[in-house]
Amino acid sequence: MIYLDNHATTRVAPEVLQTMLPYFTENYGNAASINHAFGWQAADAVKQAREQVARRLNCPADWIAFTSGATEANNLAIKGVMSACRIVGQLSKPFKSSTLMTSEDVAGLETRATKNTPHFITNVAEHHSVLDVARRLQRNGIDVTLLPVDRFGQVDPQQVADAITPRTVLVSTMLANNEVGTLNPIVAIGHICRERDILLHCDAVQAFGKLSIDLMELPIDLLSLTAHKLHGPKGVGALVVRRDRRRIPIEPLFDGGGHEQHLRSGTLPVPLIVGFGTACELSAEMSALAERMSSLRDRLWQRLQSELSDLSLNGHPTARLPNNLNVSFAGVDGEALMTSLKTIAVSSGSACSTAEPEPSHVLRAMRVSESLSRASLRFGLSRYTTEAEIEAATHEVVAVVKRLRGRAPN
Repeated sequence: MIYLDNHATTRVAPEVLQTMLPYFTENYGNAASINHAFGWQAADAVKQAREQVARRLNCPADWIAFTSGATEANNLAIKGVMSACRIVGQLSKPFKSSTLMTSEDVAGLETRATKNTPHFITNVAEHHSVLDVARRLQRNGIDVTLLPVDRFGQVDPQQVADAITPRTVLVSTMLANNEVGTLNPIVAIGHICRERDILLHCDAVQAFGKLSIDLMELPIDLLSLTAHKLHGPKGVGALVVRRDRRRIPIEPLFDGGGHEQHLRSGTLPVPLIVGFGTACELSAEMSALAERMSSLRDRLWQRLQSELSDLSLNGHPTARLPNNLNVSFAGVDGEALMTSLKTIAVSSGSACSTAEPEPSHVLRAMRVSESLSRASLRFGLSRYTTEAEIEAATHEVVAVVKRLRGRAPN
């Protein structure tokens, strides 16, 4: 099998696996055990990994709070901020302290009642771990605005500005779309939020490790990450919380021992965190890696175009991830297309929505027809993708599409 589904998950790099192994067997201490060397060793390993993640973001290490993955990070960012704002009142008013507000801080504040319902803004092409959170917020009485996207899957910064009200607390916009690879104008959106003194959350799962993310330059307040999209292990991610501008109130999802600066209680998975850190170190050469992946991606697209007609590129033609190609094949039954591909692993949408056999909500938001949405393939390349794999994948896709269109014998 040729694996071209690297948006869903990636192979763990050998270097990552090697750094993780000792923390399953020899160095198995709990990072919260402060009374002996096993705990100290584990705590040192977590500290180093936190610094490795922070280096890739150009931010202080104490901005990093480890989670079980990006779904938890998205939930913690959005639910945490929206829950806390109900307690402390209007978040748009700056706080004097730049330290992170914990649940203990919130509990100690005098409640400032507000007659207005807090307001959250996101868009219809976000990951389900953002959209489903938005729906839950609505059910719980929070005012939510879902913005449209254009035909490329991009959010219009002006529509963000127009949607902001005096009650707006938080805007959530992904950096790169997980299905079509489109990059959002996050700098423009961030500046709008800064001008209005509103927090910006960004799901950077697909972009991290492929594009440079500099939090000293980008106007982002909360950032969600996961390790398994950049050749790290599954089961670990991070929420990055900016701490240099103002206090950001966040109510934790879990109550417990107060780990991760009281944001995420629970015993830290030291081996996974160590692997996350190593994966971040491996992504240091991302510029050369991105150039190589984009070259292979363009080769795949050019070969498909040269041998097949009636193809549609989904997503922005240039402002897109270097490893993403999303294509619709007109005149082909989508289910037959997927089941006929025997030697390549690809997907027709997000891996997180495979339990729901519906057309991609992202392509629907981009106003792609249902038939084309169902007959779409998402190719996701990685650092391990080879030219030979691209050639073999092209050959199979072309043969299958021609056969399904009736232009070649069975």
